Amino acid sequence: MVNLVRALREAAGLSQAELARRSGVAQPNVAAYESGRRSVSVEMLERLQAAARPLPHDALASRRADLLNLAGRYGFDNVRVFGSAARGTDSFGSDLDILVTRPPGTGLLTVAAFAEEASELLGVEVDVVTDGGLHGDHEILATAVAV
Repeated sequence: MVNLVRALREAAGLSQAELARRSGVAQPNVAAYESGRRSVSVEMLERLQAAARPLPHDALASRRADLLNLAGRYGFDNVRVFGSAARGTDSFGSDLDILVTRPPGTGLLTVAAFAEEASELLGVEVDVVTDGGLHGDHEILATAVAV
């Protein structure tokens, strides 16, 4: 039988030490979960799964072309990233903040659908902001960088 903790850690490409650091669980406990010496609760498994998610900037780097293709299918262009992923301060619990230019007539439901599909694609929560309503000196516009 495949151990769930080991499987999620290996799928994320993490060492036991890295999973322990990200989750706040002692490394010997991670090892005990993997060896079966200790039972993992549903709550602990969820905590470890959250910690095994990719960092937003890593998810973006590995799926950049796919994200740009997805944005194009929705009619969005000038795709940029801002926030913690752009600053390099994102953590395993961070989301990915994306700024896009939308074509005229594109509504909020389309933006929300794009955000949901982008989240599924990247494996991290994605928030999407459109630049149409932002003033030229807005902090988001000033700090956003091209994807």
